[in-house]
Amino acid sequence: MEQRRVKLANGIHLDVVDEGPRDAPVLIFLHGFPENYRTWRYQIAHFSDSFRCIAPDQRGYRGSSKPQEVEAYTPDKLISDVFLLADALGVDKFTIVGHDWGGAIAWGVALGGQHARVERAVIANAPHPSIFQKLLYTHPGQRAASQYIIGFKDPANDALIREHGITGILKQEVNWDRSDAMPPEERAQMLKDWEDRDMCFGMINYYRGSSMHVPTMDEPFELPADYSAPNLPKLTIPTLVVWALDDIALPPENLEGLDALIDPLTIVKVPDCGHFVPWEAPEAVNAAMEQFLRL
Repeated sequence: MEQRRVKLANGIHLDVVDEGPRDAPVLIFLHGFPENYRTWRYQIAHFSDSFRCIAPDQRGYRGSSKPQEVEAYTPDKLISDVFLLADALGVDKFTIVGHDWGGAIAWGVALGGQHARVERAVIANAPHPSIFQKLLYTHPGQRAASQYIIGFKDPANDALIREHGITGILKQEVNWDRSDAMPPEERAQMLKDWEDRDMCFGMINYYRGSSMHVPTMDEPFELPADYSAPNLPKLTIPTLVVWALDDIALPPENLEGLDALIDPLTIVKVPDCGHFVPWEAPEAVNAAMEQFLRL
């Protein structure tokens, strides 16, 4: 899949895959940390015969613009990139598809653009913002799985990132290495990409630009007295949530309560699969999307 350079109205440049008929319904795919557009390689190959499939390397990643200040990675800017990309490519309405951090951005895109520009949403293993922060306070498993975020947000680790790149902080904070699950050629390319230190800080800044708060494990498992839920609208476009059940970072409790926040909602659970469900279980994801998109 070839990429082309697209300049957004805000000055950001994105490297973008744009496959499929130009007059077909549009799917915009957003990858997560620490990957790139190839998160969606199986879905693009499957759907590009009948959908226009657009998949950027998001800001901070690979050849796309990599501003270094944390303020360049606040959610509003990441969400805005998606709408500006659609504008630059002449796309009015689209279905947003996201995984991991791409899924977090996709929630924001869907909530902000529902009906006017976003027709449907497909989210894979990315928690809804109204649920995730609450779980960080109250759910021991989710809080334990998210302790790495404290290290990612800590500027004291900048020297480690400069010396060893993203691999250094991953080894220090998490144990996500599943080399048996990722094809060797994909793994090799990602390791090469991570040699770019500007990219490493771009990726980390997704965490640092977010307002999410991860308590330490010795803090009480309860909502703070001053806690207030995000003031978000109900999502009323058709939404598919695909959830791999063996995700060590995001337990399935993130699905609880979604039906009160989204209508209409379809949930498809994928057993025996880890976090990177788009390429760990592509047939399951493709089948779920196929049924959902053909409704």
